[in-house]
Amino acid sequence: MSLLERIDAFRGRRILVLADLVADEFVYGRSERVSREAPVLILRHDGADLLLGGGGNAAHNIRTLGGAPIPLGALGRDGHGQKLRALLRAKGIDASGTFTVPGYVTPVKTRILAGGTHSTKQQVVRIDRHSRVPEGAPQRHLLKALREFRGRVDAVLVSDYGFGLLTPPVVEAAIAFARRRRAPVTVDSRHGLLAFRGMTAVTPNEPELEDALGVTIGHDRRLLELAGRRMLRRLGARAVLVTRGSDGMALFEPGRPTVHIPIHGTDQVADVTGAGDTVIATFTLALSAGAVPVEAARLANYAASIVVTKRGTATVSRAELKAVVATADLDR
Repeated sequence: MSLLERIDAFRGRRILVLADLVADEFVYGRSERVSREAPVLILRHDGADLLLGGGGNAAHNIRTLGGAPIPLGALGRDGHGQKLRALLRAKGIDASGTFTVPGYVTPVKTRILAGGTHSTKQQVVRIDRHSRVPEGAPQRHLLKALREFRGRVDAVLVSDYGFGLLTPPVVEAAIAFARRRRAPVTVDSRHGLLAFRGMTAVTPNEPELEDALGVTIGHDRRLLELAGRRMLRRLGARAVLVTRGSDGMALFEPGRPTVHIPIHGTDQVADVTGAGDTVIATFTLALSAGAVPVEAARLANYAASIVVTKRGTATVSRAELKAVVATADLDR
């Protein structure tokens, strides 16, 4: 089956997404002058956007690529939590698996972007607001949801941004759930990757791989090889896909040579915000559609090449992905 046929097979794939849901807020301003109060710019407010971030962005990418995401995640009893739930519904995503946790503050990442009237606005600062999900009832809620879940599931995606909801017992239950359904399960964990074991695949970026193993890779492929193979063994995974920015991606599988995938298109990117969410969403959808890991990795690489040309937390459509793959095939 060709990569284009794999993309067609994305349609309707039901992906259970255990997610840390984040509000990505973008505030835009025109720079006018330097303040007399401090050596900082004064910005005239131009507008603001609130977008699905974190695991919500992964779910949104699954939706725009033709899949049917089913997010399970916690929200605070606050305005941003209400807005995220409404955003999910507005994007055609089933929000019934989201639940409110008393005392929890919905994570918000506020990015301030500044520029002149005729220039592109650039991010000048980011402000993060969040708390940790309390242990106990929220995790029991997720475990119960997994036990009682009915209906078809073609894959499970775990998007852990480190806010305390996706504890090792919850992720272990998600992995067991996927195994019972004979569905692939992928994990993207910012800080706790080594706490999990037995998933189908993981998609860390290179700094996350370095942090997890306590190594520095840089541009040294020998060190990358050692780290990738070590991660495979530690996790007992079928695949480790390491995203390396301008150095592309590296796919590790047991018993197979490492596949180094160069970036597609230009290395001059507009914005990498949320690119990792696009990668794991595409990779997971491809696995759910029967792709082998190297096919899924190539599709994820093409999707990443599209999303980094867009400003802010962005998504990739099935039509965009097919257009890039078709062009790439012609260039071979």
